[in-house]
Amino acid sequence: MVKRPSPPAPPRLADVASAAGVSLATASRAMNGSAGVSAEVAAHVQAIAAQVGYVPNSHARALAGGQASMVGLVVHDVGDPYFGEIARGVLRETDSRGYLALISQTERDPRAELARIRALRAHRVTSIVLAGSGYVEAGTEADIAAELRSFTAAGGRAAVIGRHHLPVDAVLPDNAAGAATLMRHLLGLGHRRLGVLGGPPNLTTVEDRLAGLRQAFGAAGLDWDAVPVVHGDFTREGGAAATARLLGAHPGLTAVVALNDPMAVGALSWLLAHGRRVPDEISVAGFDDVPVAQDVFPALTTVRLPMVGMGRQALELVLRPPASRPRRRRTRHELVVRASTAPPAS
Repeated sequence: MVKRPSPPAPPRLADVASAAGVSLATASRAMNGSAGVSAEVAAHVQAIAAQVGYVPNSHARALAGGQASMVGLVVHDVGDPYFGEIARGVLRETDSRGYLALISQTERDPRAELARIRALRAHRVTSIVLAGSGYVEAGTEADIAAELRSFTAAGGRAAVIGRHHLPVDAVLPDNAAGAATLMRHLLGLGHRRLGVLGGPPNLTTVEDRLAGLRQAFGAAGLDWDAVPVVHGDFTREGGAAATARLLGAHPGLTAVVALNDPMAVGALSWLLAHGRRVPDEISVAGFDDVPVAQDVFPALTTVRLPMVGMGRQALELVLRPPASRPRRRRTRHELVVRASTAPPAS
């Protein structure tokens, strides 16, 4: 059997330097566009590289330079406009800084989150942004926390959005205060018979927003135990299904608060399909102010979070040198009053 000759090895940067008659360091700076090399020398080296067929190895360059060319972004659901807006903030920053972003989703499964982080590490990504609610039980995230500690100990950088329990920099939405503001708005309109569409109960985002609603309701001298809370998926379909259960058990409610906008849109859809007039018979409010909130009918009263800014802030954190302890960046919120809320019918 005749042994086939091995294919020739691809050209190395050292081959380019030799052919161009420059040092390896000069060739590296010329190929990377770094300072310290004249335009003439850079053009000469790049022309030689093209002649010999040299292709830069981005992984090797990232490791050698201590700087990542790729950023990993892990979100719960790429179809959720909340995460779409966060991704927009991250991508604006990566584009302006010359980075690439790898985006993956986990569908709120901590096992999938762990797998995505490990996959990003295997691809030599040295900066990771993990966006989406943490879990009420800190132990649910124990393996993720251990993986992130290993990642940062090896020189990686990580930041999270909306997570309390992970040992890295964090951008924290104003969930509790925003929910309290929303409840005060509804109480100010005169609503006392309210119900809540609560989202998955194992998420800290749900816990924080419920805490804000509860605080404002109690501060008005009212009994929170009288407020029905129905949990469902953080989706339009989840909101419609939860509304059916909520109104089936409590038909006399005058207002429904959904803990995110997709659930609120689902509530609007169900109510209108079943002949309920919004807001004449029942008010509906949401949370986040995703782009569609102003386009549905009636336009949705909601709490605005700076989602694009949250993505930008998280990326800025992972691209900065680490601090002695994890940094916390807290956002503001804004109540946006639209046509879906009004005083209850007399």
